[in-house]
Amino acid sequence: MGRPWAGRPGWFLAERAAEVSGRDVVELLLHADEEALRRTDNAQLATFVLEMVILHEVRHALPAARRPVVCAGHSLGEYAALVAAGVVGFDDGVRLVAARGEAMRTACATEPGTMAVVLGLSPELVEQAAVGVRDDGGRVWVANLNSPQQSVISGESGSVARCAGAAQALGALRIVSIPVGGAFHTPLMRPAAHAFARAALSAEFRPGHAPVVANVDARPHRGTDAWPHRLGQQITGPVRWAESVRTMADELYCDMFVEIGPGRTLTGLARKITPQVSRLTISEPGQLVAVPAPAPSAADSSTVDAATPSLRTSSVRSAA
Repeated sequence: MGRPWAGRPGWFLAERAAEVSGRDVVELLLHADEEALRRTDNAQLATFVLEMVILHEVRHALPAARRPVVCAGHSLGEYAALVAAGVVGFDDGVRLVAARGEAMRTACATEPGTMAVVLGLSPELVEQAAVGVRDDGGRVWVANLNSPQQSVISGESGSVARCAGAAQALGALRIVSIPVGGAFHTPLMRPAAHAFARAALSAEFRPGHAPVVANVDARPHRGTDAWPHRLGQQITGPVRWAESVRTMADELYCDMFVEIGPGRTLTGLARKITPQVSRLTISEPGQLVAVPAPAPSAADSSTVDAATPSLRTSSVRSAA
């Protein structure tokens, strides 16, 4: 997934990430096979660094991207959002992601699990299915609240299968297995959260130039000493993505979401959550084009670059 960006001005960040992490990030981005990228530590580091390479390019092509009104990221993407908002520096971002990936990989070896997407069922009914399985001794939780009709369940393999069956009985249209080896965003990741805590406390969290809407509570937060705690909570708690998107659109008046990273998953979710908000996906160099810019309002003119007044938020996708 890194090949389209290799050799471009932002590619130096992949080389810098290799120095900071002691990992061959360039190899991961250019040559790693599916087996290598199934390892969560590899996938997380590669995806984060690619997002940073793309962000560097976006900031050059779209000046307003240097000062977004708000940032957010889904799961791993929250670390890219923190860098985009100026709350965390690039080097600290690499260290945090490397530590998170390693901690989660170790936890997966101790507590294996899996995840599955539930389509066509409200979050409330998905939660009802999960509670029913837990009441019967199972270990499964709702890990991602992605949209009004898409949630992700996570837990022990047998419990996830039982929960999927219960969700279908409640009217789910489809269940899609996710090929992972861990129960991400559940209490089964507590060992990972504990192992990650030291790295989070050693990182520098700055005031930043934009708030970041946190996964754990869907609220905007500036750079404060509470971020280490939030990031630890995120490892074991659900990603409240649908609420986060509504917060950005309805409370912070975002009129364009810019998805940075491989694929267009978040753009598709945003279309279902807040269809009134414009969307832009940048995953390949050819997509670095001018953003259609409606005339700015008086309130907008002081906060965004006049050349691209519609750029109001940045969001980045995740790997885990």
